[in-house]
Formats: sequence, structure tokens, C-alpha cells
Amino acid sequence: MTTLQRRLAIDTRYTLLGLPLSLASFGVTVVGVSAGLGGAVAFVGLPVLAATAAASRHLADLERVALPGVLGHPVARPPYASVPEGAGWFRRMMNPLAGGQAVMDLLHGIIAFPFALASFVLTATWWLGAVAGLTFPIYGWALARSPVVGYGLPEWLAFYGDPTAFVIVNTVAGALFALTLVPVARMAALLKAGIAQTMLTRAAYPEPAVAQERAWTAGR
Repeated sequence: MTTLQRRLAIDTRYTLLGLPLSLASFGVTVVGVSAGLGGAVAFVGLPVLAATAAASRHLADLERVALPGVLGHPVARPPYASVPEGAGWFRRMMNPLAGGQAVMDLLHGIIAFPFALASFVLTATWWLGAVAGLTFPIYGWALARSPVVGYGLPEWLAFYGDPTAFVIVNTVAGALFALTLVPVARMAALLKAGIAQTMLTRAAYPEPAVAQERAWTAGR
């Protein structure tokens, strides 16, 4: 498998399989937060909010696993608040809600869904257009003879009732989809991955200035 094929496979897998994960995250977050806030006055909703935050953290971990292949570099898991030593049962139960990253995980579950949907539609459309167009000479002649199928684009180009033009134009359209499939799939994957990288990760490597300062300190 060439580098280009490997890149296309990674981006396609990320965008197509990412939609079910994003849908699950969106559903868990919306339902959990709504139920939790609704019952928070009576303290019944607080455990629901904590459980939702814990589930969002696990779903965010799944997203972080897929990011290095798409971005081409490692990503680091942000720090989460740990349970203080000697904390009581209530503090332990509510710990998944502690810290800013817990809020980012919940927000990502909601914000990322439309981007995941757009990435899925874009990638699936280009794959369908490429496969259907390049294989059109196999079945296009049968469609050209069907009285219920219009000529579509060839008809707009003034090739009225010409089966050959019908097949050629649709095949060329498929070739254009195929030629642009790699950059379109890449764009779709980065659209989704960019949101996840911003909200769910931190820099995998220290900043140059910080790294130099640490090295200088260690050498003293």
C-alpha cells in the first residue's frame, strides 16, 4: 500500500467510523446534562451529571486514540483532577466533574457532532461518486435504455437521447470524483480532527523555551 493509499484509508476510516462515536457522545451528553440539570435542585441530578462527565471522558479517550493517525503526530491527554486524599464519598462521586477538562469533554460531545456529520457526508459522497462513476460503463448502458431514467447532466449539456454521451459524461464525472478523493477526504478528516485536537488534547511535546529551561535546570 502506497503512502497516498494509506493516507486515504486512515482519513476515510476516521470520518466514517467517527460519526457513530460522535453520535453516541452527543446523545450521552445531551441526555445526561439535561437530566442532571433538571434534577440538580433536589441533588438527584448531581450523580447523573458526574456519570455523564465520566462517560464523556471515556468517549474523549476513544477520540484521542484515533487522532495521531490523522494528524501525523502524537497527542497528549490533558490532566484531569484527581481525588484529594481523604476525600469523602460525595467528593469522590463528583470528581469526574472537577476541572476544566471535564467541561471541555462535555462541550466537545455537543459541538463536534455537526462537524462529524459534515465530514461523514463529504467523504461518503466523494467515495460514492468515484465508485459509481468509474463503474458506470458496466451498468450505464442499461440505465440509458430505461424510459424512467433521465439523462441528467448529459441532457443539460445538450446531448439529448444519446446513450454514449450519457455513459461518457457520467464516467468522466466519476473520474473527477476519484481524482479529488484524496484531498477531499483529507480536508474532511482535518475538519473533524481539528475540533478534537483543540478541545481534547494538549501539546505532546513541551514548548521549545520550556524544554530549554528544563534542560538548563536539570544540568545545574
